[in-house]
Amino acid sequence: MTWPIFRYSVKGTILLAGVLLAIGCAGPISVERVDHATVHQELTRNVLSAHTLSDQTRNVLRQRSLTDLYQERPEYAVADLHTAVVEGQGGANEVFALAEMSFLHAEERGGRPYYLASALYAYAFLFPGTASQPPDPYDPRLRLASDMYNRGLTSGLATEEGDEIAIRPASYQLPFGQLDVAFDPRDLAWGGRQLTGFFPAAELEISGLDNRYRQSGIGAPLAAGTTQGQLAKGFQVAVRVKTPVTALLRIDDPWRQLGGGIVRGQLELHPSSDVKTILIDQRQVPLEVEYTASLAYMLSGVPAWEFEYGGFLRGNLLDKNVPSRLVALEPYQSGRIPVVFVHGTASSPVRWAEMLNDLRGDPRIRDHFQFWFFSYETGNPVPYSAMLLRDALREAVAALDPSGEDPSLHEMVVIGHSQGGLLTKMAAIDVGDRLWNSAFKKPPEELDVSPQSREILKQALFIKPVPSVRRLIFIATPHGGSYVAGDRISHFVASLVRLPGNLLRATSEISKLDRESTVLVGQPGFGSIYAMTPGSLLVRTLARTPIVKGVKAHSIIAVRGDGPAETGDDGVVEYKSAHIQGVDSEFVVRSGHSTQSDPHTIEEVRRILLLHWAESCTKSRNCGLMPDSPSMMASKTR
Repeated sequence: MTWPIFRYSVKGTILLAGVLLAIGCAGPISVERVDHATVHQELTRNVLSAHTLSDQTRNVLRQRSLTDLYQERPEYAVADLHTAVVEGQGGANEVFALAEMSFLHAEERGGRPYYLASALYAYAFLFPGTASQPPDPYDPRLRLASDMYNRGLTSGLATEEGDEIAIRPASYQLPFGQLDVAFDPRDLAWGGRQLTGFFPAAELEISGLDNRYRQSGIGAPLAAGTTQGQLAKGFQVAVRVKTPVTALLRIDDPWRQLGGGIVRGQLELHPSSDVKTILIDQRQVPLEVEYTASLAYMLSGVPAWEFEYGGFLRGNLLDKNVPSRLVALEPYQSGRIPVVFVHGTASSPVRWAEMLNDLRGDPRIRDHFQFWFFSYETGNPVPYSAMLLRDALREAVAALDPSGEDPSLHEMVVIGHSQGGLLTKMAAIDVGDRLWNSAFKKPPEELDVSPQSREILKQALFIKPVPSVRRLIFIATPHGGSYVAGDRISHFVASLVRLPGNLLRATSEISKLDRESTVLVGQPGFGSIYAMTPGSLLVRTLARTPIVKGVKAHSIIAVRGDGPAETGDDGVVEYKSAHIQGVDSEFVVRSGHSTQSDPHTIEEVRRILLLHWAESCTKSRNCGLMPDSPSMMASKTR
């Protein structure tokens, strides 16, 4: 009777063993293939990208049996690992783990002390001095450590209000002691001005600019304001400029200082216009710079509409509010060629933002050119505004380089959009007495006007080229007039323009002259709209006046739609009006009149500037590294 039972038990045992064997064969370890996006997410998962520790730091915590402690009491785990490093029981892996652990704890509840600790640990990992080997350039922790340093320094030096960064000497509490920060106030000097109001530029979300440019490196990227400096006649750094600067906390022998209780560091401030790299541990290290964010921060909230249309209707708007008509985003720098932007009717320098952003984002352009902006009341007579441009350019050159030692200052490029293109051309022509004779039948000395009016008329109508201007770029320029300027509505709007006092007196005196003295008898007005009407006296005279020898010129013509360019227009200016003979290149872009932001227009300007640099440096025999770009190819129609 026991035998069947025995057989049954044996079968059950065999069955159970088979089940266990099958389970055992599967094992506790398995793999599964995933897609590329998942792989990348796992490779880059860290405290900054996913608010969790990276695999490298998790490895250290498991090796040190600190995983549970960090989850429950992160400050204790940080302290234990810090002690191990100080006592010589840890290396670069542990220092990096401390940086990431401290940053995560700072984000959750540790605050400033742990942000600063994270920055110090990250700095020690990146620049160990003689204590260890620097990280391999292919080690992903190198970039993460740089970012933790940059972000930790930004948050650690934030003011109590949290809206700015404190750039000053100070002492801060650390989890393991104290950080004493020294700062040399001379670092605040910037081209005769003082830097102030430091805002964390990396934290800005930008709208209104298509591309974002930044230089990756080390340091907290900031946007700094400036105090008003001494005015230079004809030229000034813009009053509300925000310039990119980088704050760096330099720590000598960081590994040794981590164990001393008091860490001493030197806070440095580096404007991007002055320096791009710094020397740390006998290595040239790039600074982190936020170019686009600083530009957007500066332009945010600018009352462009009020300025543009107020500047069109009120002929003395700028005299009240702007210290100089020619402004820049940074102090004059010897060796860099000025590019002067001249806006169009009812417009402002703000309209150049997209082009400026793209050009300044290109180091080939940024390192060889400086950008200036000319502002004017666009309702005023075109010859008068052109006179102000020429005066400003001459005065700027005289003030910035009185001895004529900087050849780059005399390789100036002027770029004009719409009416600004007419002003641009009038910076590089010699009309002799043709413009005067086309308006008046008597020489200046015989004209029955006041001495003041006679002088301003002579300055505006006897046009001589500015010697420092070497290249012109016309964008959607109405060389033959604008058909929009000739309609009744435009002339009605033009009648609302209030001219400044000196012009109002001159135009009033002209209106009283007889036909024996002037052809302007019965002229409905003298503002820019009348001058840009097709067939106007100014348009006809400028069309017959060539650009002076030695100055190169380029036309960028906007045409809407995909029809023949020769019969097209941009909504304001016809192709046949923007097209002129004698230019070095002509580029047609399919765009409306406001084409300054069109990427094709910007690329053509980039091509021309690189060409200008190549030709200028060859002439001066001081080229260094020549720009190399497919944009150097000949212009073509799009």
